[in-house]
Amino acid sequence: MGWISKSTSAFGMLLLAHACYSAHEHSALIAYRAASLSSLAAPQPGAASALPIDITIETIVATLIISLGLVLGTSTLRPVQWRVWAGQIEREGEAGFKDSNGEVDKTYIGNPFRLLESRPGFVDVRKQRKEFADWVKAT
Repeated sequence: MGWISKSTSAFGMLLLAHACYSAHEHSALIAYRAASLSSLAAPQPGAASALPIDITIETIVATLIISLGLVLGTSTLRPVQWRVWAGQIEREGEAGFKDSNGEVDKTYIGNPFRLLESRPGFVDVRKQRKEFADWVKAT
């Protein structure tokens, strides 16, 4: 995560903490008001329990800002298909999997098909056919 995404996420967390504190204070004030007015008249149950619109908007904005900060801090997505991913590894190597700090990603394993390409017991039939054909022509 870069400093922009960290600061955006921190600002969103600060806004969310303020919204939570405001919601708690609002509910505490409503409870105190309901307790003090209970001796005078019966309280209306639905009217006083709703949060003010500014607290609701602040909560939604804080959630969106936190989401934006997290999205800005994610690394680039890898291809879904293995063959495309292996092609990217062969073309770019470790340079294609560096994060914003210049370090190679922890999940980088290299070419996933390297075991198939370097099998010691693998028999290359085409190569043997060509060698046999060359041998037959030579004799």
